[in-house]
This record gives sequence, C-alpha cells and structure tokens, in this order.
Amino acid sequence: MNLYALLFLVAGLGIIAWLTGRARAARFGSTSEHRLHSLPGQHGLYVALWTTVPALLFVIVWWAVTPMLATDAVIKSPQALQLPAFGYERDAILNEVRARADGSEYGFYPLAEQLAPLYAHASSFYAWLGSGLALLLAFACGAFAYTRVKADFRARTRVERTVMLVLLVASLIAILTTLGIFLSLLFESIRFFSMVPVTDFLFGTTWSPQVIDPADPGKTLGAVPLFWGTFFIGAVIAMLVAIPFGLMSAIYLTQYARPVVRKWMKPMLEILAGVPTVVYGYFAALTVGPAIRDLAVSLGFTYASSESALAAGLVMGVMIIPFVSSMADDSIAAVPSAMRDGSLAMGATSSETICKVLLPAALPGVVAGVLLAVSRAIGETMIVVMAASGAANITANPFESATTVTKQIVDLLTGEAEFDSPKTLAAFALGLTLFLITFLLNIVALRVVKKYREAYE
Repeated sequence: MNLYALLFLVAGLGIIAWLTGRARAARFGSTSEHRLHSLPGQHGLYVALWTTVPALLFVIVWWAVTPMLATDAVIKSPQALQLPAFGYERDAILNEVRARADGSEYGFYPLAEQLAPLYAHASSFYAWLGSGLALLLAFACGAFAYTRVKADFRARTRVERTVMLVLLVASLIAILTTLGIFLSLLFESIRFFSMVPVTDFLFGTTWSPQVIDPADPGKTLGAVPLFWGTFFIGAVIAMLVAIPFGLMSAIYLTQYARPVVRKWMKPMLEILAGVPTVVYGYFAALTVGPAIRDLAVSLGFTYASSESALAAGLVMGVMIIPFVSSMADDSIAAVPSAMRDGSLAMGATSSETICKVLLPAALPGVVAGVLLAVSRAIGETMIVVMAASGAANITANPFESATTVTKQIVDLLTGEAEFDSPKTLAAFALGLTLFLITFLLNIVALRVVKKYREAYE
C-alpha cells in the first residue's frame, strides 16, 4: 500500500475513533449517576491519540527498515549469486537496483535490470505487510482506549500529559539540534587547530587558502580580513541603513500614521522580511553593484568594481529593515500611554515626547532588535556571495572589494580539495567562530529583552 494512502487511512481511523469515543462518553454522561470527570471531546481525543500515535510510530519505523528488508530479500535470491562479494561495485549495483525498482530507466549494470523486479516485489510485499500491521495496531490500540472510556476516567489528565510530552520533545529537538550543530563544528575545528595554531587563525592578517605551505599552513590562513569584512559589511554599512530607516518607520507607524495607513504600510514593510535572500542577491549584483561602480568612477576611483562592500551592505541593510522596525514598533507601542500623555500635558511637542520620553523608555527593546538584526546580517550568505568579492582586504573604503566569513565558507566547501586538508577544515573553524559570535549576540539581545519585559509588563 502507498505510504500516503496508509497515512490517510490512519488519519481516518483517528477521526472515527474521536467520534466513537466522544459518543460513548456522552452516553455515559447522560445515563450515569456520576458526573463525567472530563468532557466528551477529551475522551474522544484520548481514543483518537491511542488509535493514531502508535500506528504512526510503527509506520515511520517500518518504512525506514523496508528498504533494508527488501535488499536482504534480493541478496538471498539465486540471481544475486552473480553479485560481487563486497566493495564499491556491489553497492553501485544495489543502488541501481533500487533506482530501477522506483521507475528509473537509466543504468549501467545488466545484473541490476534482472534484480530490480525482485526488489520491487519484495518492497511491495513488505509495504502491504507493514500496512496490515499498522492498521491492526490502530484497531487494537483504539479498542483498548475505547474500553477505558467511563464516567470517572480521567481523560483530560491523560491528554494534557500527552500534549506536554509532545511539547517537551519539540523543545528537546530544538536544543539537541543546536547542540549537534555546535559539536559537529567543534570536532572538525579541533582537527583544523591541530594543523593550524589558533593564534595564526584568529590574529593572522593574510587569507589565501589557495596557496598553503605544508610546513606552515597558518601563514596564509589568517582570518582577520574575513572578520573585518563581515563586521564592515554586516555591522557597519548594513546597520547604517537599517537602524535609521527601521527606527523612523517604527516611529511614523506608531505615532503619526493614521490607522488606515498603518494597516497597509506595516504589512508592506514586513514583506521585505519574506523576500528570498537570493532575490536580494540578484538585485545587488545586477542593479546596485553597477550603479555604485559608476558612482565610484565619477568620484575618481579608477579601479572601482561592481563587487564592493557598499553594494552588499546597502542591500543587506534594506533586507533587515523589517527586523529593526518590528522590534522598535513593539517596544514603542509597549511604553505606557500615561508617559506619553503626561509629556504632552506638560506642554511638550510630539517630537520632543518621542525623543525625550518614548525612545528612552523603549531603548532596551530597540537595542535588542538591533542586536538581533546584526546577528542576522553577519550570518547572511547569498547577498555577499552574489554581490561581494572574494578578495580578503582590510580596508575602510566602501567602494573597494571585501569578503565575509560566510562567503569564504561557501568557497571552501565547494572546491575540490581533500576533506582532511587545512583548506577545507578552515570552513568549520570559520563556522564555529561565526556560530559563537551570533550565539553571544542572541544571548545579549535576550538579556536586554528580559530586562525590558520586567520593566513594562
């Protein structure tokens, strides 16, 4: 049976279980001398959970092991005696068998064409077997839960505990994912730092991974130019665009705009946050970059390039305007109206009230938004890949080429170097450094937000 059809059947059984459990509880509530402990809908949800959750877990596990079972069945067939004993060729033939069984018409091995029908037959057999077992499990578990529905049964408590367990698992998945990312970067970075001294990497001023001296690999793997380019593009140029425009947009929308104008302008502003970054990259590479190059040439910069720090920074700043604006909007709107009314009652103008009352009161939230925007900007990849150069320069001239950590990570991992080489492992060291920087920025931002909430909630 097709996987989607099976999931549809299990979901249908869950709906039926909810209806029957709810009806049984309602019948008990109308005839029993005792009052129902839980609502009929909670009893129905309890039966539905018992019907669907075990069956879905079984389906996930069964469909994960089905390819292995089908492959084992093929290997045990007489036709498989022609397979090589072990090695790359054997794996390649088996992979082609699976591909042909799934409908692919392309291949290199005649033996795979003979074994593909066996694999398809075995897969179909195990799929139908798993479907039958899943439906049987759904019926059995649903019947067990149905028999437990009584007037004094604490269905609400069981359902709430199940929901709490699901929420706990979701939280643990997020935490474990972050931990897994950190550990994977850490282990590879340790291998890199066993070849390259930490001091050479963090304080070296020459970045040229294309030319690495085996005797002293750290000589050309100094990451200071990358850190400077990341800071210059993401935390200076982008913020010079995002902070003023984002803050002024928030002030206008909260203090001056009429409700009808705010209703339309705020969603339009936040659309910028939903535009794919590759679109911003195209815009920077095809429109903003050439325009800045022409401007630089007119100002006397003879060797100006369309791949400049200014082009990437400007477009990145436009991209993160909604982050600053949204946080500033929420912070200003959360300031008690009594503070604004009191300032106006004392004779202050609207602009004086904004500058001397509202903004100082909302400053923690605004700062938190800026810090989150900075962490978003320094981790941006597509814009700098398409608009910034790969030249690692330490310069304060925005018309010159610059590069960032994310740009170099892309370049290092898309090359043809060996995985164990310092050139490739340097990408993990850069990733770990960037991860720690953004992690610390997020911690500071959350601390600021916490202080802000304690002050005004």
